[in-house]
Amino acid sequence: MINRIIIKDNHLFKKCELNFDNNLIIFSGASGSGKSVFMNLLLTLFGYKDEQSSLIEATVKKKLDLEQFGIEEDEENVFRRVTTKSSRYFLNGSQLSKKNILSISKTFINYLNLREFDEFENKNLIFLLDKIASTNYKDHDKLIETFTKQYKNFKEISQKLQRIEDEEKKIEDLKEFAKFEIQKIESINPKVDEYDELLELKKKLSKKEKIEEAINSASVIYEYEHKVIEALNLLDEDSTFFSETLNELNIKLENAKESLSELEELDIEELLNRLEDLSSLKNRYGSIEEALSYLEEKKQELQHYENLSFEKDELQKEKDSLLESLTNLANSLSKNREKSLKILNKDIKDYTKMLYLKDITFTITKTNLSELGCDEITLSLGETSLQKVSSGELNRIRLSFLATTAKYIQSGGVLILDEIDANLSGKESSAVAKVLYELSKTYQIFAISHQPQLSSFADEHYIVFKQKDSSTIKKINHDERILELARMISGENITKEAQEFAKKLLEEKK
Repeated sequence: MINRIIIKDNHLFKKCELNFDNNLIIFSGASGSGKSVFMNLLLTLFGYKDEQSSLIEATVKKKLDLEQFGIEEDEENVFRRVTTKSSRYFLNGSQLSKKNILSISKTFINYLNLREFDEFENKNLIFLLDKIASTNYKDHDKLIETFTKQYKNFKEISQKLQRIEDEEKKIEDLKEFAKFEIQKIESINPKVDEYDELLELKKKLSKKEKIEEAINSASVIYEYEHKVIEALNLLDEDSTFFSETLNELNIKLENAKESLSELEELDIEELLNRLEDLSSLKNRYGSIEEALSYLEEKKQELQHYENLSFEKDELQKEKDSLLESLTNLANSLSKNREKSLKILNKDIKDYTKMLYLKDITFTITKTNLSELGCDEITLSLGETSLQKVSSGELNRIRLSFLATTAKYIQSGGVLILDEIDANLSGKESSAVAKVLYELSKTYQIFAISHQPQLSSFADEHYIVFKQKDSSTIKKINHDERILELARMISGENITKEAQEFAKKLLEEKK
């Protein structure tokens, strides 16, 4: 999952590069060596913490659905945090906000030291119960599919009804406004292209006197017609072309006179008023076409208001019918979930018993119909609330839930544990180690360990040690692991008995 991590210029780690090939990765070392600082740097890269370093980089081999962020997906996605005067986050070379980096990280990283309880939210518990039910009841997935589809229709119809009810509260005002808008346009009764035609007439009227004067002046040419013809004849030239030209000119001038005479019949005041009315529509709606389109829209709107009661009755009938069907589907889902809850409680009890915790019990109560059905799942710790348990207990509770979930939802990802076995007894540490070893078949796990039990289960064991003012991380071999486990058992003065016990732990793991 996380294949490589690079750290530069942290106050403890001047330069660190680690490559990972396995799933259960344990870090150990003396107190103050920098284990928690390293883990915080890892978490900082993914947006969970804010540990300072000029560069933190990791390659992650997992499909992350980055298209929604406008980022091209690579086979190995590169996360990078660079700090100069401020910190900037990059993913595959594209800069992202810390918020978006954290949003992406939460899809594949589980950090068990956060006092957040997202996994115990009702929607997540319902999702888990449905996964359990799907493995035991063939019809369960179909029930969910049908319920989800019908609930979507139910929601859409409910929203339509709500809009109608909102409209009904102001229906008279809406109807009056629609009628007013319709009357205002219909009273003008505009026609497409009418405005341009009237504008052209107005231009002609404004030039009428000049045109008449020009025609009268031009008519003088006819007084000289016979002289021109006489001259052409004397020149032995055919005068036909001239006569034809004058005839054509005469037709044009007569047509112009006729057109002007028609203008005499126009009421200029009426034309100007009509232009003003049409201009007001153009100014308000953009064009006459748009005004007519708006008129049609308001007519349909008015018809909708007139038919509102009928539409409401039909929608209400449809809603009631869907509600009845959804209630039946939700009850069927609830029955499967209630049976599956027994399986969940048994599985979680097995892990809580193994981890020496008080019993955790999940219960179902009926609630209002929602997109999840009509069930609400709650977690009970006896008289203790989840918010009041210690960090160690909370981690083991979440660990037991995560192990149970992994049986039914093979989502995988990265699990980051900060001091999961701190202050635990030997038997509690052994139990945590066994659960994590089982989980490592599904998750890649990064954990700080203070106990030899968990460290002995590691696929890769790293030791963190401090020299002067800087820290180093080293992957240790089999013989070095024996010495490190022995140190955990007997302290800095390693005894022969501690080494023998360390060898035994490593043998048992094999």
